[in-house]
Amino acid sequence: MNQKQYDLIIIGGGPAGITAGIYGARENLDILLVTKDFGGQIKRKSIEIENYSGFKKISGQKLIQRFESHLKKFKIPIIQDKAVKIKKQGEIFSVLTENKKQFKSYSIIIASGADPRPLEVPGEKELIGRGVSYCVVCDGPLYKNKTVVVIGGGNAGFEAAIFLSRIAEKICILEYGPEIKADETNQKRAKRAKNIEVITNAELKEIKGKNFVESIVYKNNKSKKLETLKINGVFIEIGSIPATGFVKGLIDFNKRDEIIIDSRTGETKIPGLFAAGDITDEKYKQIIIAAGQGAKTALSVSRYLQKLKDN
Repeated sequence: MNQKQYDLIIIGGGPAGITAGIYGARENLDILLVTKDFGGQIKRKSIEIENYSGFKKISGQKLIQRFESHLKKFKIPIIQDKAVKIKKQGEIFSVLTENKKQFKSYSIIIASGADPRPLEVPGEKELIGRGVSYCVVCDGPLYKNKTVVVIGGGNAGFEAAIFLSRIAEKICILEYGPEIKADETNQKRAKRAKNIEVITNAELKEIKGKNFVESIVYKNNKSKKLETLKINGVFIEIGSIPATGFVKGLIDFNKRDEIIIDSRTGETKIPGLFAAGDITDEKYKQIIIAAGQGAKTALSVSRYLQKLKDN
């Protein structure tokens, strides 16, 4: 018996993947969505979102729940699994998953998002889950009345610190450079919190602890001296890495490992293989932009499939 061939397989359950699913369903495409879980970086990092049209303020978790609810209205089949390889033979793509399942389709949208970027310092890997965290929403409540450090002085770092200011006794933000990168709004909110301290020119060198995090060592890049802080937890907010390992060697990437796409359609150099969201070489990484890319890419897939049928 021949295996079912979908019109479209979407890989990823963040804003780009979900929106692609909604638009693809409205185009009457036969779709399969493959994702480990829903939410992506929104679920892990976005505490309060104030720049998504239609919502003056909404938590990342609530927004992704609305996305997911909207998608499920179309009754698209969803496989909770991780894509590990994509192949193309003729006009047919095959997607292999972590659980050894294989699915076939005429087109694919990769919207697998990005994973937290590690620091690669001594003690980091050894103490993950024991004081080292990449998810302030998940682990922040564990640090009630404790002292924590947030690594990274951009918006993500400041938003994490602001969230923690309602839980922890003290929060230190360590910024590698001489100047803060977060926008003025986040800086003002951090100042109002009273229990957030910002340390610039700080390069984390080591995370120490036997069973749990006990302290960190950082270098003051101005004085060149090593400083030690006694803390209970470390939240790492230094950016992310595109989750594109499963398509290496198949399509083109830029220096940041982002997928190079045609900005008009979202298509890669492989006909029928599209990408949307934070894994692409789109300059700005925002929820609303990822969602817009998902919509555009789904519409492009519909046109691509129509051409296949016409030929």
